[in-house]
Amino acid sequence: MKYAFLTSVMFVSATLALPSESVARTHKHHKVSHQSSYNAADHYSALVVDADSGHVLYEKNAEGIRYPASLTKMMTLYLTFDALKHGDMSLSDKMPISEKASSQPQTNIALEAGDRLLVRTAIESVVVRSANDSAMVLGEALGKTEFNFALMMTQKARELGMKDTIFRNPNGLPDDKQHTTALDMAKLAIALRRDFPEYYHYFKLTSFEYNGVTYPGHNHVMQRYPGVDGVKTGFIRASGYNLVTSAEKNGHRIVAVIMGGSTIQSRDNAMISLLDKSFDQLNSKNASNDKRSSNDQAASHADVVVNKVKG
Repeated sequence: MKYAFLTSVMFVSATLALPSESVARTHKHHKVSHQSSYNAADHYSALVVDADSGHVLYEKNAEGIRYPASLTKMMTLYLTFDALKHGDMSLSDKMPISEKASSQPQTNIALEAGDRLLVRTAIESVVVRSANDSAMVLGEALGKTEFNFALMMTQKARELGMKDTIFRNPNGLPDDKQHTTALDMAKLAIALRRDFPEYYHYFKLTSFEYNGVTYPGHNHVMQRYPGVDGVKTGFIRASGYNLVTSAEKNGHRIVAVIMGGSTIQSRDNAMISLLDKSFDQLNSKNASNDKRSSNDQAASHADVVVNKVKG
């Protein structure tokens, strides 16, 4: 296994220095481009982590540079939850909707410039609908400008040990300089649950209502796999179909990341297969540990009996 554990997820803070645009990877094996014909074989990467211990259960190209697409919104939500936690905003605050925010392409919830949006509604629409316009409203509310918010996002990424991530916008729409890795996305997913347990329930939402319209969610794995409670889907043409999943079963919690799926169905099927195999692996390890513990206890009991006989 390439990684023994994700120490940076649990304990280590990386440098806080903000990367300049020139930091973007240019090495041949890291370079990605917004090509019109997507090749899944070139872009697929995956990672499964025991979220409690940080141990890696499976990885494939986990440090390959990829476009995050709407996985970007995980960091937008992280900074939103952080602001809520520190009292810099409240769920009932109404944020102004700018022309820029209202003009964000699908997916969106058709926000109108000049109106105002509840922070609570923005969170729900970003989680469920992956609304690009709501994400921009949050970014502008927290960072004043999209550019400044992107700097805030990238700085927080460094604090969380996400060394290969650069953010350029709050919603994940195409930008050649916005990139990440499956490893970094796993770190972010773990941090979201660890740092904001009081807000993590939002990721369990499967629908929400706004302006009389009920919007269903994009994450079909939540309906297909018991124990899944998030986290985020993502897609742009250059990234393929991305998915970060958090799930709990038999006392184990894992975080799994797939980046570069060729279709929604193949990505979801691959995720379910990874979840099954990973939970089986953890259960087998537990059974082995229980057997070893039982044998140790039996040996200890035998020693006591022998000593009594000898006495």
